[in-house]
Amino acid sequence: MSILSELNTLVNAVPLPVETGVFSGKAPDEYVVILPLSDIFEVHADNRPGYEVQEARLSLFIKGNYRLRKKQITTALLNADFTVTERRYIGHEDDTGYHHYVIDVAKNYGLEE
Repeated sequence: MSILSELNTLVNAVPLPVETGVFSGKAPDEYVVILPLSDIFEVHADNRPGYEVQEARLSLFIKGNYRLRKKQITTALLNADFTVTERRYIGHEDDTGYHHYVIDVAKNYGLEE
């Protein structure tokens, strides 16, 4: 399992349209774009990690009030055992009319043998 597939499933259940990387097609009034950030192996004494930490950013774009969707997404993430590492309001995009809000998350995944 990967963080991208889990996040796609989670955001679709909110429900919100979701894309990875960039939104394709005509954008709706609210949607989420998921960007992978990093895959990290933690250092172990034997240099053989047993898990990796995957991180991603969810960018919420919404033409209305973003606070309810922020709360819904954050609650869903925490209930699915994601670690929320940062939440930040980026700003209002005057040319498109969207508010842009980001939620950065991380999750541990065991390495397959």
